[in-house]
Amino acid sequence: MDGDMDADGGPGVAGAADLLARAERVTVLTGAGVSTDSGIPDFRGPQGVWTRNPAAERLSTLQAYVEDPEVRREAWRQRAVHPIWGARPGAAHAALVDLERSGRLVALLTQNIDELHQAAGSSPELVVELHGTMHHTQCLSCGARAPMGEALERVAAGEDDPPCPHCGGILKSATISFGQELDAGVLMRARQAAVDTDVLLAVGTSLGVHPAAGVVDLAAAAGAAVVIVNGEPTPYDDVATVVLRGGVGEILPRLVAGL
Repeated sequence: MDGDMDADGGPGVAGAADLLARAERVTVLTGAGVSTDSGIPDFRGPQGVWTRNPAAERLSTLQAYVEDPEVRREAWRQRAVHPIWGARPGAAHAALVDLERSGRLVALLTQNIDELHQAAGSSPELVVELHGTMHHTQCLSCGARAPMGEALERVAAGEDDPPCPHCGGILKSATISFGQELDAGVLMRARQAAVDTDVLLAVGTSLGVHPAAGVVDLAAAAGAAVVIVNGEPTPYDDVATVVLRGGVGEILPRLVAGL
């Protein structure tokens, strides 16, 4: 693709930029592709964590995490060395800050757990973390939350599976695992933002994980234009007004440059 046409030879970047320029309200949905330029690998891509090591998927499965102490110990080992701790926002994150400054952004729905949107300068009030955050822990028994750094200090000191300091329950990152329901309030807020927008901009997401991907259906049904920017095809490409295939860090700044 040459960047001036979409995946089907349509209006491409110029057409998508015009949609954003004419919109009063824009809702954004971001996925792992927004953070790969920051050194955080995705899960399902060609070099994804689960593609290279299918067994790693067990670490993100709630039942396995609860039932198998070795899964928890390995999860804590992986958390301690995760590239998230050294990651910095990239060009796509900065472009979404520019979109917010234009006054059009209704909500920034993200499937990412790295808080790089906030680090880039996106307003925390507008960021809706559909799959939670790795920067905090949450007890599966009493629900207590705490900064992840506190638990990682305990791991560094020799605790390979640190329990909740309040009730002794199982601690995990405050992220949504397979088999774990999304927070009802978070999901309701995301769905409302999807129906209350002129344009839904889906960036760097395979749109294969539900219920997060379902916001595209809601936006389209409510009459919003859908713009998809992703390196690979998605199940929703035929719903979109414009599909742009390529690197989000290159395309997204061009989309918002004239706002």
